Order: sequence, then structure tokens, then C-alpha cells
Amino acid sequence: METWQRHLQASITGPGKITRPFGVDPGPLEEVAERYPMRVPPYYLGLIKEVGDPIWKQAVPDLLELQDSICLDDPLEEENQSPVPNLVHRYPDRVLFLVSSECAMYCRFCTRKRKVGGEDMRITGETIDAGIDYISQHPEIRDVIVSGGDPLLLSDEKLDSILSRLRAIPHVQIIRIGSRVPVVLPMRITSALVRVLRKHHPLFLNTHFNHPDEITEQAAKACARLADAGIPLGNQTVLMRDINDDPLVMKLLMQKLLAIRVRPYYIYQADLVQGTDHFRTSVEEGLDVIRGLRGHTSGMAVPAFVIDAPGGGGKIPLLPDYLQSLGSEVILKNYLGETYSYVNAASKAEKELIKKVVNENG
Repeated sequence: METWQRHLQASITGPGKITRPFGVDPGPLEEVAERYPMRVPPYYLGLIKEVGDPIWKQAVPDLLELQDSICLDDPLEEENQSPVPNLVHRYPDRVLFLVSSECAMYCRFCTRKRKVGGEDMRITGETIDAGIDYISQHPEIRDVIVSGGDPLLLSDEKLDSILSRLRAIPHVQIIRIGSRVPVVLPMRITSALVRVLRKHHPLFLNTHFNHPDEITEQAAKACARLADAGIPLGNQTVLMRDINDDPLVMKLLMQKLLAIRVRPYYIYQADLVQGTDHFRTSVEEGLDVIRGLRGHTSGMAVPAFVIDAPGGGGKIPLLPDYLQSLGSEVILKNYLGETYSYVNAASKAEKELIKKVVNENG
């Protein structure tokens, strides 16, 4: 058994072993863990400093998960956009391909909270075959996002097999992996795993750091291994109340990500997922976070702020109102709130019209 497998095997799966050392009664939380599975690796548990801190909130069940009357089981309607089990085809040229039902940690804010880690998510050799067959029969698909669960919990051999089969499909140009392993179980990023991944370029990996305290020496080393193998790394952060909704905290997170060669990719407005309403911030607060980044740090540290639209509408970017008015003169507002103007160029249609008028008038 490898080191990472021993760590995973030693994970905490009930509230008692976490809450008792902190003087918290685990009893009320047992009901939450029965409905929404719990798993916290010892490594991530060791990052908790105190009850209710940003690491605790992401890992430990909360009674508020059972007091959510607003959100939905499947707000993104993945099931309605799934032509075969465990594959979501929402956008024209790409699909989401779920190949694992397990995660190294069951994050309390998970988009697939309804089924990840439970009996409702069945992934078998047959479902993987069906997904690969679907992809091979749809030449418009050029980009496959391999996710789950967490695909990096598969054995090296199984992951290699899936990636090899995808890479053998002529029209699949890009493979992306979505994984929180670098954050919660960094020892999984072994030399052997990296050798598997680097065989399948162009391959990208998006991970999910949500707070600066998650960027440890171990996590940085895991990301370095991946980056050194030529794997571009991106980060998808979920905006969450009392975790990273402070613009200064978010700025520090984005800066630390760049320092370990992880490019900030998205900040997500929290999805309307049943059991996660207590994590949600207002959209206005999210725009304030973007205002706190834009102009105040490197542009490379400013990701897109998006809402994944309920009902399966896809990702919709949100921007503060830097554009004040649009006409022959464009009125702009910069990150300090100062107003500037830019002389607009004529559009292609306007230029054609001017040319036509000039020609007619000889």
C-alpha cells in the first residue's frame, strides 16, 4: 500500500474524532454525516487551527446543512444534460466525464453533494465504456473534462487506461482533469502518477484551493511536480461566506497560487446546492472581491468571476461596472473609481456605410 493510500485509509469518517478534541459535542452532527458523507484525511485535519476556521468549515459537518429550504439537489441540471450515465454534454464542443464516485475529502460545499460518496453515484466499467463510446461517436467534442468524485483516487493503471482511450479518439484535442487532491491529499501526486499524466499531453489540471492556509509546503511540492511535468495548472475557487469573502484574503490566495505556478482560473459564485445555503454570499459581495483584485494585484491573479446558471445555463461571467457608457466616446471607470474617456473607432458596418456613401457621392 502506498503512502497516500495509508493516509486515505486513516481518514476521519465521523464527527466524533474531529469535534471531541476541540470540545464540540459530535452528537448533533452525526445526523448530518448520515445524510451527507464525511471524509477528512489526517493531512487536511492537521490544517485546522480552531473551531469554525476556514479549514474546519470546509471539512466538518454543520447542522445548517439540514436547514436549507432554498437550494436544490441538482441546480445545474446535470442529470437532464446527461445522454449516458456520468457524462454531461452541456456545451457544444466539450463534455464532463465522471470516472470516480469517491473524493479524498467530501467538501461540505460540493456541487455534487447529492450523490458523491453515496450509493446514488454508480461508476462501473460499463458506464466508463458508455462514456468513451459517446465521445468517440460525437466528432464535435474536442475537449474532455475528466472529473468525479476525484479521478486521481483511481489507481495509476486505471487512470492511464481511461486517458489512453480518450487520447486514441482523433477529435479529442484537450484533456482536462478536475481534482482537489493537490489540496487535501498532496502525497497522492507521486512520481509514478506524474509519469502517467505526462504521457497524455496536451493535458491540463484544475484544482480547488479556497483559502491561503491550504497552500502548504506539501501542496506546493505536489503542484511543482505537476508543473515540472509540463502540466498547466489552473484553480477554481468557490466564493464562500467567512472562508474567502474578504477581498484581502482572496488577494492573498490568488498571489500565493501564482507563486506555486497555479493560474487563478475561476471564482465561482456558490451554486444553489441543497445543504450549502449557509456558504452563499451575495453577488454584490463577489463583485466587491473582484474590485479588490482588479488593479490591486497582477492581472494574472485576477480570475473570471462566474455564476454557473441554475437550470443548466452554463457559466456566465460577472464584471464590476467599469464600462459607464458606450458610443462615439467610451466612458470608463478604473479600479480607483476614476473616470476616463476613450475615442471609439467606427464599427465595420459603419465603415462600410461611410465607404458606400463616399463612393455614391463620387
